[in-house]
Amino acid sequence: MAAAAAHHSIHIPKWKKDEIEDIKKLMTTNSSIGVVGIRGIPSNQLQLMRKNLRGLADIKMCRNTLIERAINESPDFKKIDKYVEDQTALLFTNENPFKLYKILEKGKTSAPIKPGGIAPKDIVVQKGPTSFPPGPIVGELGGVGIPAGIEGGKVVIRETKTVAKEGDVVDAKLASILARLDIHPVELGLELRAVYEKGMVYESRLLSVDETKYISDLTVAVQRAFNLSINSAYPAKATISTLIVKAASQSRNLAINAEIIMPDIIDVLLAKANSQMLSLARVASAKDANAIGAKLKEKLAAAPKAEAKPEAKAAAAPAAEAKAEKKKEEPKESDIAAGLGSLFG
Repeated sequence: MAAAAAHHSIHIPKWKKDEIEDIKKLMTTNSSIGVVGIRGIPSNQLQLMRKNLRGLADIKMCRNTLIERAINESPDFKKIDKYVEDQTALLFTNENPFKLYKILEKGKTSAPIKPGGIAPKDIVVQKGPTSFPPGPIVGELGGVGIPAGIEGGKVVIRETKTVAKEGDVVDAKLASILARLDIHPVELGLELRAVYEKGMVYESRLLSVDETKYISDLTVAVQRAFNLSINSAYPAKATISTLIVKAASQSRNLAINAEIIMPDIIDVLLAKANSQMLSLARVASAKDANAIGAKLKEKLAAAPKAEAKPEAKAAAAPAAEAKAEKKKEEPKESDIAAGLGSLFG
């Protein structure tokens, strides 16, 4: 068997050996290896993609058998072997898998669907005016199920129509009409199947992250954790100052309501007593004008009719301070977004 293997290896052309060695070298000198599908992408488009990725990633296009042989000779990378199928290329980069997925998705361009092509999604033709002058186009549109007429010297589509469902085969007539209507349902680009990084394989479905929702969910989670810490009086670096302000406010309110004489609140207690005295005097005066003296009558005349209670004013001030402090301590969405931006690019 060893002799047969040796005999077989002798007959492997040098160019194939060079290709295999080149792939193995690229696999060991880059942190991420992407397996991408290239079916249906014209060669000129592939060359443009290669140019656009220059400096970010290297695309290696060769026969699947050579890719598989290079993988089999490099046991660490056996996990990606199952993704090598159909028309495949390897993409070598030092970018993280999430950023690589984002770069490839942004690089996709829309294109007309070819006759006999499979609809990648529902193809919908919207109602409204077209740029076509009256002519045979009206009948051609009707022939593919698109109701059309003439208004103001132009052809108009009278009703929004789904002309093909996802997975349907698009015939030549419909493909031609869609191209003339500038409807390009096909996305041309490298189809990332999976990325290998540091022993882990990330399939494309895991790399497709809605960043806006992710950041929003993380922001809500942080805010809820902050509120839980405050409400349960759990001290943490982000909440300790707010907890101290809250405790100070509560102790001050307790002292005011319990009428505990302390230097910090004596002015509030005196104001409270004065307010209660004026209220009592007002009630007494209403029943008997002679029940109070002249000086007290002057004070009642000078006092506002609906004077706010001093203790309420006193409680409001520290509460406002606590609210302001809490607002100051809460993490900003921009800070969270900036941290995640470095991960997703």
